[in-house]
Amino acid sequence: MKLIEPIVAWQAEMTALRRDIHAHPELGYEEHRTADLVAAKLQEWGIPVHRGLGGTGVVGAIKGQAGESPRAIGLRADMDALPMQEVNTFAHASKVPGKMHGCGHDGHTAMLLAAARHLAAYPDFAGTVYVIFQPAEEGGAGAQRMIDDGLFERFPMEAVFGMHNWPGMPAGSFGLTTGPIMASSNEFDVIVKGKGSHAGMPNLGVDPVMAAVQIAQSLQTIVTRNRNPLDAAILSITQIHAGSAYNVVPGHAEMRGTVRTFTLQTLDLIERRMGEIVEHTARAMGCEAEFTFRRNYPPTVNEAGETALCAEVIRDLVGEQRLDAQVQPTMGAEDFAFMLQAKPGCYVWIGNGNGEHRADGHGMGPCMLHNGSYDFNDEILPLGASYWVNLARRRLAG
Repeated sequence: MKLIEPIVAWQAEMTALRRDIHAHPELGYEEHRTADLVAAKLQEWGIPVHRGLGGTGVVGAIKGQAGESPRAIGLRADMDALPMQEVNTFAHASKVPGKMHGCGHDGHTAMLLAAARHLAAYPDFAGTVYVIFQPAEEGGAGAQRMIDDGLFERFPMEAVFGMHNWPGMPAGSFGLTTGPIMASSNEFDVIVKGKGSHAGMPNLGVDPVMAAVQIAQSLQTIVTRNRNPLDAAILSITQIHAGSAYNVVPGHAEMRGTVRTFTLQTLDLIERRMGEIVEHTARAMGCEAEFTFRRNYPPTVNEAGETALCAEVIRDLVGEQRLDAQVQPTMGAEDFAFMLQAKPGCYVWIGNGNGEHRADGHGMGPCMLHNGSYDFNDEILPLGASYWVNLARRRLAG
């Protein structure tokens, strides 16, 4: 493993910074303390700071000194926490009830800060590296809001790169793949309207519950009969609500759920077929139906050229045996997808281990993302920062 020595020397500082952020979690668009900390550190290292994109976003501009070049790239980290209760009791556990860094964004922020510090101290490259600290990844679409606020117009860049820790992957390893690495995230609501009646005289009403059951069954045929079986997709009904008494047929029934796909073409198909099935099945059962479909995050799709570059950087850093260059994608979602729709780039996973790194006082649960016992692995901070530095230098030199 070829870590960058000055970054290794900052291990204790990086760990303290990461744990400070962990202890003071802030939800999406509320990252005022975190953004202040990030901006203060960048300014301390002589990096020009730009604030306000996406509300609480921070962008640092690091200009190389090895000759003039108009080229520029972006490196992105997310800053927000989750609305969940931490069950860990170690010293750096969340001090804010109901809020927790349960996805490692504290570690992502610390790794990118360390990379920015090194690039500013050793500007032996040509071009500009923009370090992007993004708010509201967890459902708030902070990436899109930064784009809407002019991220790529104010800071022109030829490519943008992201990284996320991945529990279960060994610490010291990386995973990536060309094409989709994370799925689109979408939500739907179905309201079926019938006519309530006494349950002993259902013939006097129009039963929305049976219509909802028929709709629920029929929706699954989209995945099994309409979708190309080689194109992964999930349609999950996660809520069904109807009625309030044993002897009353209710007047309406509601269903909610999620759809995940790796391509927009399959997403288009599923949304269209869902609307058709909901409308016509309800009508066949004598009911009316309202169908609402919300596209939240698109698929996260890595460009081939940028993925190959990232793989080269990782091989040089940790060796071939610690890189899974065809990692299995996940049906989880990530709003870095919006940046990859606007610019070529690559999103990689860095192994967080299985939880053995956690200090005494952890919650005894699995060290998985969005779990109250999770904690970021501080041992990988120098590795992630070294990856960022090597990637920036390699891209701007190539």
